Amino acid sequence: MKKRNLIGTNLKNIRRHNNLSQEQLIAQLNLLGLDLDRTSLSRIENHNREVYDYELVYFSKALKVSILDLYKDIEI
Repeated sequence: MKKRNLIGTNLKNIRRHNNLSQEQLIAQLNLLGLDLDRTSLSRIENHNREVYDYELVYFSKALKVSILDLYKDIEI
């Protein structure tokens, strides 16, 4: 299956490094104003859903990392 985004694995690894469950990250994203559910997050982390540019901003804020960190060490 074709990957639909590049950041899924890094997003999952950063979330886990911060000891956050998917539900906890979703709660933080919702508080910041991003309407995203756990199914969508799971699909992003597993490269089965595209990521919109504005979602990158929310992910970086919620995880307290730069957007560039989400793209770190990605091989194309």
